[in-house]
Amino acid sequence: LLSLPVAALGAYLGVAVCGLENDIYFQIGLVMLGGLAAKNAILIVEFAKVQVDNGGDLVQSAIHAAQLRFRPILMTSLAFVLGMVLASGPGSASRQAIGTGVFFGMIFAIVFGIVLVPFFFVLIYKAKEKVQHKIKKD
Repeated sequence: LLSLPVAALGAYLGVAVCGLENDIYFQIGLVMLGGLAAKNAILIVEFAKVQVDNGGDLVQSAIHAAQLRFRPILMTSLAFVLGMVLASGPGSASRQAIGTGVFFGMIFAIVFGIVLVPFFFVLIYKAKEKVQHKIKKD
């Protein structure tokens, strides 16, 4: 969930640069963007956690998971987003309004998320271990 603000920031900046409004279509796009960004982060964290549970180094597992999942994340995200932005025909204005926010949000989520998600994973995992160690000590 910590990667969602990065995606939302990208969406707001992209819509502002394109001169679009924060309307209901953009807000629907934010909901979709939240789902896509969370899915991408979950894929990275899931792979990293499996490697750590199997005895791997925490930092190396997070980096390896990000490398492993980069291509699938990039392909699924861009396929969806480009379909939204390149819309034409009846109702295309609404799809473009939704797609513009999602496009820029996903670009931010991909570029910054691929670095931040492993960082957040390591940070939270270490904090969790510290709390568990303190509980066992007490």
